[in-house]
Amino acid sequence: MAENCNHNCSSCGKSCSSRDKESLLKKPHPMSQIKKTIAVVSGKGGVGKSMTCALLAAAAQDKGLVTAVMDADITGPSIPKMFGLHERAKGSESGILPVVTESGIQVMSMNVLLENDSEPVVWRGSLISGTVMQFWTDVIWTGVDIMFIDMPPGTGDVPLTVFQSIPIDGVIIVTTPQDLVGMIVEKAVNMAEMMNIPILGIVENMSYIKCPDCGRKINVFGKSSADEVAKAHNISAVAKLPIDPALTEAADYGRIEDKSACLGEFLNEILKN
Repeated sequence: MAENCNHNCSSCGKSCSSRDKESLLKKPHPMSQIKKTIAVVSGKGGVGKSMTCALLAAAAQDKGLVTAVMDADITGPSIPKMFGLHERAKGSESGILPVVTESGIQVMSMNVLLENDSEPVVWRGSLISGTVMQFWTDVIWTGVDIMFIDMPPGTGDVPLTVFQSIPIDGVIIVTTPQDLVGMIVEKAVNMAEMMNIPILGIVENMSYIKCPDCGRKINVFGKSSADEVAKAHNISAVAKLPIDPALTEAADYGRIEDKSACLGEFLNEILKN
């Protein structure tokens, strides 16, 4: 592989002896304090990655941790809506200030910078990646115990930029039960392993639905594959979220913090890692 190397590590996802990972890391804003950073990823869109990220943040804040969410999904930001945020981020000579949710979670997202929530962001990859890095370097994150980064789906520019430029303590992978999604999630797992970032756990969303009459679990989208994927990659923490209209309603109406208990036990498990 060395003969094909152009010595530009910023555009490469390969691990090699010449790579100095520390040299690629960007420092956060000088006034920021961030103890732990966890990326929430998925191999494809539509699996509930942003909802999982929001639920984890709500659970962490509920446990007394000072929590932040960086919404790195620049073209499809949904974090502010889930938390019921309508105000715009403000800045000072020192830097950009995140908006704060009802329970105190610090949030930065493209949608708190736009005048209109429905305004599309039609940008090329380099500009999108640069904006994500500004969320890290230009935003003042105050006394944060744990930050969750809501990543865009897939394994493209933004995930590569984040994994190389931000000191990520681990990733959480979100999936659904279908075999096709199980195959795609392997790509996310392999990317994390390629970048030498620990995989803290897997959340399988829409895993089942409970019969309202008898309480039996019905596998609407087929047999769960989360345990098999976790076992294959020595991942111990697995959570299975049901299809729950109440959860969807909470997200739609900006009340996701009311559902902080949904992933509380899972959060306890991954924080042990």
